[in-house]
Amino acid sequence: MLNRFSMKNSSFHYNNLGCYYKFLCNMVAVGFSKSLLKSKRNERHFHTSRYLSQSLVLGIETSCDDTGAAIVDSKGNVIGEALHSQLQTHLEMGGIIPPIARDLHIENISRIVETALQNADLEIKDLSAIAATVKPGMPLSLLVGTHFAKQLCKKSNIPFIPIHHMEAHALTARMVEKVDFPFLVLLASGGHCLLAVANKIDEFLLLGESIDNAPGEVLDKVARRLKLRNLPAFSTLSGGKAIEELAKQGDATAFDFGNQPMYKYNDCSFSFSGLRAKIHRHVEREEKNHNVEADQVLPSAANLCASFQHALFGHICRRLQRGMLYVDMKQMIPEGARKLVVSGGVACNSHFRKYLSIVCAEMGYTLVCPPPKLCTDNGIMIAWNGMEKWTAGVGVAKDIDAIDIEPKATLGINMIEDVRSCNISLKKKGIKLLPKKVKC
Repeated sequence: MLNRFSMKNSSFHYNNLGCYYKFLCNMVAVGFSKSLLKSKRNERHFHTSRYLSQSLVLGIETSCDDTGAAIVDSKGNVIGEALHSQLQTHLEMGGIIPPIARDLHIENISRIVETALQNADLEIKDLSAIAATVKPGMPLSLLVGTHFAKQLCKKSNIPFIPIHHMEAHALTARMVEKVDFPFLVLLASGGHCLLAVANKIDEFLLLGESIDNAPGEVLDKVARRLKLRNLPAFSTLSGGKAIEELAKQGDATAFDFGNQPMYKYNDCSFSFSGLRAKIHRHVEREEKNHNVEADQVLPSAANLCASFQHALFGHICRRLQRGMLYVDMKQMIPEGARKLVVSGGVACNSHFRKYLSIVCAEMGYTLVCPPPKLCTDNGIMIAWNGMEKWTAGVGVAKDIDAIDIEPKATLGINMIEDVRSCNISLKKKGIKLLPKKVKC
């Protein structure tokens, strides 16, 4: 573990690794400021005043493996943006390795923020505030964006707005479509799966969350187990995207996954570890049946992908339906104005959206899905959440130094026990998404 950082003519000692990264991020921010000033001196910059009459917020996102920055105005227009994806690096590594993700954030954050500002034809002094993801996420990654943003705010005397990553996902749809509070929100990604009611910009009621894995994480691991990267058409795709594409060629009824996870629990929480164990057993049996060698892909891979995808999305939809019944029972959202916002990387899956459309049609909800570009991690959603907080006058840090990262953070008020106490059964109300499956 690193606890010393040496520079020419200087030596810096730290008691813990967190201090080391704070110092390193501060150095990056200082370098960024000097670089930006130098670029202004080296060019004749005729700055436009077209945005002086409205607020502008810069959003910085480094919660996982993408370095994103964007500037939005109070009307939801994206003035400038930039994004560095680490996808190919982590695909080659077989998964996200936190220290490597951190190093790539440090390497790219200055360039990404500067590019976003240049694309917007803006300077730091033109911003109303800077927002950055501080929770939840991978700690090494969160440190980079948080401390970079805090240093920019201090040097430029600009307000800092700490952002909850999942709140940002939940409210992104309001940037592109009219979605009034309250509304139901389902977030499904590589790090989370949760169902909540959004009452206000900063008020959420958590109805259910995953008790183990996240759906995107499981999809990625299943894709690796199926060796889908060995197929040229899928070699550069994320695991979830590879499964989605191959599943289009398969039969969703080919393999049986038995009872749905947590079918005995009348709540809205999710579990994906059991489904992952079941597909591993299917894969092992298929490999023996087909005498598959080390690098070969199963001839039944398309059917496995389609069946697994159906089981996973069916599980989410069933818990979602119970959540909708709970909302109806408690009259949490006015009838006739019920909307379901779905976001997160898994929400990009077209098959998943089809299932969600079926559930919403049956339950009287309007389905709202942001464009795929806004479902995955990006600086735009952070900037927009910052803008909503800035406009409402909530969530602006009073003491920047008091703000720190929170790798683990819940969303809103936990209502899971109350949902469970209502004992809502779906035995006679379950929505059919596909014809009856055939055991294999």
